[in-house]
Amino acid sequence: MSRESTPSNLLRSSVDGYGFNKGENFDHESYDEFMSRYISVLARRASRWQALIGHKTRVSKSRKVKRYCRKGIPSEYRAMIWMSITGAEARIRANPNTYRNILLSQRDEHLSEPITMDLHRTFPDNIYFTGTEGFRKPLNNVLVALAHKNIERGYCQGMNFVAGMLLIVLKDEEKAFWLMDTLINGILPDFYAPDMRSVKAEQELLGEIIRWKAPELHAHLESIGVQWFLIGTKWFLCLFADVMPVETVLRIWDCLFYEGPKILLRVAATLILQNSSKLQACKNFSQAMDAFKEVTTSASCIDCHEFMKKCFDELGPFPSAKISKMREECLKKIY
Repeated sequence: MSRESTPSNLLRSSVDGYGFNKGENFDHESYDEFMSRYISVLARRASRWQALIGHKTRVSKSRKVKRYCRKGIPSEYRAMIWMSITGAEARIRANPNTYRNILLSQRDEHLSEPITMDLHRTFPDNIYFTGTEGFRKPLNNVLVALAHKNIERGYCQGMNFVAGMLLIVLKDEEKAFWLMDTLINGILPDFYAPDMRSVKAEQELLGEIIRWKAPELHAHLESIGVQWFLIGTKWFLCLFADVMPVETVLRIWDCLFYEGPKILLRVAATLILQNSSKLQACKNFSQAMDAFKEVTTSASCIDCHEFMKKCFDELGPFPSAKISKMREECLKKIY
């Protein structure tokens, strides 16, 4: 069941279309208002994707596909599109027995132990990750296989939430394994390295982007002791999974899998800049940390369609050359 296909049945359900319990603090009013508008958007996008794809089982990258990804991939096409545009589907075809053989090989307990510890911490509010059924065993398989395939990297925290979300969307552990492997080795190389150097640099880069786009806000946050690595670690490692509303996370990933990591910076900067007044009002570090927790779950984040528009339309240009140069400077600062 998908949120797109049966929205009217889910508006007041205690569980959303991806299996997440909405909880006592769920903002039903904002969600209902958003869905009443979003249904027509979903129908329009589905029609356009259908015209583009027809009966094809894979797509190639193009300007139109990039534009369509930015506007959102309908749930019925998302798995196929993600696998196609990342090249993960081609890797499965080229390596038909790799995943199975890794799982059948002898395991290194030192690689498996931290995965076992994190399994019960992965989406405990999702019906598919509770108990012995559902995705818990497939998640273990995917993470163990990834750790053994990438032996020098092993397992890093944050991978569990990303792989878990992939299982929810793809509903196939071999596909989740290959898309995750493509992500950590191709789209986000070094993001999940043991030294976390790239992620630390990306957080520093976020700070520099805020300095560039909103110097007064940046100066205020630094004056009250805000350090960027305290804000962005989970944002970047989990790719906003278990951080932002799930529908918004999937829209972010639609762009991530086509365009690469720059969308993560756009999202993080948008979260901060659209809450500039709230953050400017913080008088100390503690207040700022509370405010940063709130910015990812506000009503503006529930409306994924408008939020993604802001990421591209209101934030202004992010020249690749400028971002790359800024990233290099940030990397130099990280031991």
